Amino acid sequence: MSDFVNGFWPWYVAAISIASILACGLLLYLAGKASVVSHAGKAPDNTTGHVWDENLRELNNPLPRWWLWLFILTIVFSLIYLVVFPGLGSFKGVSRWSTELEHQQDVTQLRAQVAPLYAAFAAQPVESLVNDPRALAAGERLFMNNCSQCHGSDGAGSKGFPNLTNVNSAWLGERSAAHIVQTVTNGRTGMMPPMGAAVGNDADISAVANYVLSLSGSPHDAGKASAGKTKFAACAACHGADGKGNKALGAPDLSDNYWLHGWGEAAIVNAVKNGKNNVMPAQSPKLSAQQIHVVAAYVLSLSKTSVAMAAPKTP
Repeated sequence: MSDFVNGFWPWYVAAISIASILACGLLLYLAGKASVVSHAGKAPDNTTGHVWDENLRELNNPLPRWWLWLFILTIVFSLIYLVVFPGLGSFKGVSRWSTELEHQQDVTQLRAQVAPLYAAFAAQPVESLVNDPRALAAGERLFMNNCSQCHGSDGAGSKGFPNLTNVNSAWLGERSAAHIVQTVTNGRTGMMPPMGAAVGNDADISAVANYVLSLSGSPHDAGKASAGKTKFAACAACHGADGKGNKALGAPDLSDNYWLHGWGEAAIVNAVKNGKNNVMPAQSPKLSAQQIHVVAAYVLSLSKTSVAMAAPKTP
């Protein structure tokens, strides 16, 4: 109940719960006090006096004892439950139980069970674990539960989410164990500021977009690309004069055929005008350092054993 934003609602629900339990008890009491109805001019016949279809009568038999006591036990159980467990507004119950606490206990218990296994993995360099089937199996399960939502179950990524299976230079950062561990632990923020004002007018931005397309050998307008080469100077501070990018800054290599945020002039123009801001959340709140060590080995193995999946050069 304490999950509600307004403090009124937990007590509102608690009041309804208590009223419902008491109403059941009152109903049971009144039903037990009911007596046989006497009909004028007739002897008591243990009916309520209701008649349907000429001869169907409702009997006034007492409730079965087993059902009656089961009903009473249900009411008593409900009252005890509300005292022991949270259910009365902000009252947490005498047991102090909560789903969050139970989850934490389960996580602690599970980590204690797998600690010896991860300790053995942690004693080895990430590069060595790439060839350890047990480590890769553990890393794959962790990846599926924590990373596949963005990078895909096969690590091939999607638009805006990097492809981890690339064996070429398409990685925005260094393809090293240390870099992967740091990225998974602390997360990563990639930002390209809007550069439209620095490049010029719409014609200049279109020219730069065609020049960027020419760097990777993609279809482009040669005349615009020639004009855009000089305007590209505004972008060279991050992407380099040759467009090869800067891994230290996370600036992509524009000369390969890997398009993280979409291919084509329109996509590039949009990026120049509006910029880009991508965030990978830190995984350290969910994964231990030893688990990240194993995940890093699995991620590193993806780019060593998979065939590069370059983005197409056509929309």
